[in-house]
Amino acid sequence: MAVNPYAAPQSRVEDHLTASIDGNFVPGGQGVPAGNGWGWISSAWEIFKQQKGVWVGIFVIFAVILIVLNLIPFIGALLQMFVLPVLYGGVMLGCEAVRRGESMTVGHLFAGFSRNTGRLVGVGALSLGFFIVILVVIMLIFGSDMARIFMGSEPTPEQMQTIGMRMLLAVLIMLLLSIPFYMALWFAPVLIVLNDHTIGAALKASFSACLKNILPFLVYGIVFFVFAILATIPLGLGWLLLGPVLLASIYTAYRDIFYET
Repeated sequence: MAVNPYAAPQSRVEDHLTASIDGNFVPGGQGVPAGNGWGWISSAWEIFKQQKGVWVGIFVIFAVILIVLNLIPFIGALLQMFVLPVLYGGVMLGCEAVRRGESMTVGHLFAGFSRNTGRLVGVGALSLGFFIVILVVIMLIFGSDMARIFMGSEPTPEQMQTIGMRMLLAVLIMLLLSIPFYMALWFAPVLIVLNDHTIGAALKASFSACLKNILPFLVYGIVFFVFAILATIPLGLGWLLLGPVLLASIYTAYRDIFYET
């Protein structure tokens, strides 16, 4: 079933989601109005509403896979880094199928294992490498203090103050390095599976697109933060709705930013 073309006048985001409109691909993406950050979410909700059961099933299986991997000591966390981009890519293929008038199926979650899988796994490998670099940086800043604590050495008040300052510095460095990296990652899987980008080209285009749309992403992030709090209150059950919308919103943002009608 195609995405609902909506009876009311369509927003720019919704225009990109109708099955009859392919649009022209914009390498590197284009800047969009700040309000489109909300449009990505509302359009993702429209996609979700059409096949609620399928989307909830996809999200539950997605979550179970991550939980099971996290239960495997050491190697599970490593496998998760490689598997995540492949699963994201599969969901993006499902969203594209919906836009073209087809049905979303649970099987789409695993479609990334048959489409540019090596590149998707490569994105996961880069993510793993990045987190290793972050860990090394944190250990260089904070490792000696932590070693003293674990060895039973009681830190003095002055040392505790120093440890606190180094911890703050470590957090700031993590944010400084993580934000650009996540900007490069955000659209990489969808660009790889739908536009056949190489890993480098996908990371570059994703970073460029996010950089051009800081305000829409700010709106998007604030709205999702509020929704996340509300979804967590009823024993986390709200995530059965919000989780699928979050996944679909990556696709709706991609269509809005990378295609012009």
